[in-house]
Amino acid sequence: MRDVHELSAEEVLELFKTLECPTLGEMNGEYRGEQLRQPGIFSTVTSTLFTNNPLLFGKWLSKSLRPVDDGCGRGYNSLMHFGRVTRQGSMRTLIAPSRFDGRPAYQLVYRAYHSICGFVHMVDEVRRLDAGRYIGIGTVGFTDAQRRVPLPFLLTGPIGPYGRDMGRERVGFDVVSDLPALAGSARPLGAGSHP
Repeated sequence: MRDVHELSAEEVLELFKTLECPTLGEMNGEYRGEQLRQPGIFSTVTSTLFTNNPLLFGKWLSKSLRPVDDGCGRGYNSLMHFGRVTRQGSMRTLIAPSRFDGRPAYQLVYRAYHSICGFVHMVDEVRRLDAGRYIGIGTVGFTDAQRRVPLPFLLTGPIGPYGRDMGRERVGFDVVSDLPALAGSARPLGAGSHP
């Protein structure tokens, strides 16, 4: 298998479609994060501005995740900002159909909490590459077309424990609004609840 760092965004997406979904219980702890090749110059610049910009949010370090029950979990991102680690971008996690192929994926839905990630409707989908490594496909945007641009990343770990829950929940949020593949299908256990 080729090094995922050498693959184009389109090749990473095709690889992602062949992978299996981890369980909620498997995704428990802190996972080192790194961006993979983005699909174009605009995505590369935007990704750099949001994940590797010490003047804005900081340099993205990791995602921390934990199961809450059989149907959902929670998480947040850690970034290095002016020499200190900050926690930002709270998310709800669940297993739901992928927007790319309809098969199960571990989903990170940021809109469930108030943050810039939630404002821009960020959703990450994750599948297991091999033991301790996970391919993620991020999406962001206000239109369906914007949310179909794959923004690949790699998670490795766990490298440490989950810290603590954070973030302010968005009252009345319905996960179907950010996971269109759930519309008209049976919801996964816990998809409508919030931890």
